[in-house]
Amino acid sequence: MTVTYSRTVANAGLGTFSQLLLRWRGSIYKLLYRELLIFTGLYCALSVTYRFLLNEEQRRLFEKLAIYCDQYANLIPVSFVLGFYVTLVVSRWWGQFESVPWPDRLAALVGGHVRGEDEGGRLTRRTLMRYANLSGVLIYRSVSTAVYKRFPTMEHLVQAGLMTAEELRQLEDLPSPHNKFWVPCTWFVNLALRARTEGRINNDVALTALLAELNTVRSQCMKLYSYDWISLPLVYTQVVTVAVYSFFLACLIGRQFLDPSQGYAGHNLDFYLPVFTLLQFFFYVGWLKVAEQLINPFGEDDDDFETNWLVDRNLQVSLLSVDEMYDSVPLVERDKYWNESEPQPPYTAASAEHRKPSFMGSALDVSVPKEEMEFQSNLEQIKEHEEANHSTPLLGNLSRLLGVQSPSFSRSSPGSRVSLLRRRPRAPFSRFPLYLHPDAPSHPEHSRHAHLQDKDMDYAFSSIPMQERPGFYSCPQTPIHSVPPPVPRPRLIRRTQGDWAHKQFVGFCLEMASMVESVPRSSTKQKTIEKTCGICQGPQPAKRMDAGKVSEGGFFR
Repeated sequence: MTVTYSRTVANAGLGTFSQLLLRWRGSIYKLLYRELLIFTGLYCALSVTYRFLLNEEQRRLFEKLAIYCDQYANLIPVSFVLGFYVTLVVSRWWGQFESVPWPDRLAALVGGHVRGEDEGGRLTRRTLMRYANLSGVLIYRSVSTAVYKRFPTMEHLVQAGLMTAEELRQLEDLPSPHNKFWVPCTWFVNLALRARTEGRINNDVALTALLAELNTVRSQCMKLYSYDWISLPLVYTQVVTVAVYSFFLACLIGRQFLDPSQGYAGHNLDFYLPVFTLLQFFFYVGWLKVAEQLINPFGEDDDDFETNWLVDRNLQVSLLSVDEMYDSVPLVERDKYWNESEPQPPYTAASAEHRKPSFMGSALDVSVPKEEMEFQSNLEQIKEHEEANHSTPLLGNLSRLLGVQSPSFSRSSPGSRVSLLRRRPRAPFSRFPLYLHPDAPSHPEHSRHAHLQDKDMDYAFSSIPMQERPGFYSCPQTPIHSVPPPVPRPRLIRRTQGDWAHKQFVGFCLEMASMVESVPRSSTKQKTIEKTCGICQGPQPAKRMDAGKVSEGGFFR
């Protein structure tokens, strides 16, 4: 029952869609002509009553009522309510089509994994696919009026060969008041397990693939059942229907042509039929009819799904896949392009114009001047140029728009890192370390940094915070992080146990040296200290050493 017009609109041309306006089956005319005739008849009846049956006073009252209805009818949000409702209905309609179960993949798995050319293997494969199709037929009987009319009772399924009398008896004996479309799926699982036990299914991986695909078919059947059970909210459908019909009930009075001699605004002409009001009725009520037809595609409308065709097609294809086509392979022979690395099928005269070269990418068509194809070795000046463009984006964009060439960069000595730390002209001192430019005010801390800079350029460069380095703001900042990211500092070198013992020993030696110097040479305490630490040996007086000499081994011989 689906109306297909894909071939008609395959090529866009003059009046392509206009050819569809003359079709009757599945058209808007077939859906809407009754409502349009009723609306036109009511409008004409009111017009005749106003013109010929009312007296002068009654006409004035009717004219005031018509102006009132025309003024306030536009307050009804017909377009908004109706448009949102139709969008929901169309999305639901496509979701229902995507939930239609197709047993093709399951049939391919059954034919490939359930082995056996004997009658038992053939019976197992056909029964498995019959169970899968029976589950789909049971759900179609629940949601589709066309399928239910074809199989009004379960006995009709037995007579049609979709199930046996024993299967019907077991199905009816199940003490469940719910829909039993899932029962054939359970039979499928049990039969597949029996086939695995008998060795007709080689391994558990194949069994798992079969059961996974069966669960996919079962979930699709469950989706169809859920779509049929849960509809769009009734209140929403009622609001849309009341909004559309109340709007055009007001238009029946408000869009009447009034007497031009009375001088009402917008009533200078006198016609018998409101052409644009009829077009508005055609569009709005036609829009509502589209939603009315698509809200349940399992009925018997012209554009509803072909559920009976689905039943026939699925059963035939699935049984062919697992029975007649089981282990059926044509003669394997070399193809026509056996020795060709680039096979090219021929074109007919009608299709020769559609032969096109392979698309390699749109950027490959860009032309670059020869003088701009050379690599630039001066990376530092390139970065400074980028910073200048970033500081004046308007001038940069204007130069690119006018086609002004970028200045060429002269070569400089490689390995120059100081230029990266040089402050740009007129740059604020707060954004750059003071000890890195010559015109900075002097400060003891800065002089210490300058001393370290002279010794180690890596320290000078890494000591600058990331957000204060030249070129940092030439990169676009993400809108999520307005604060510059924290810069990881170098971790301190962890001292080993030997270094720590050495440090303690040096401190002990310094303390002993100070005590030797403060105590007289001839005293007993001084001799005890000398014997204990072994620093001073001999009659010469002990000399106090500083920490640097101690660390260099000045106390030790």
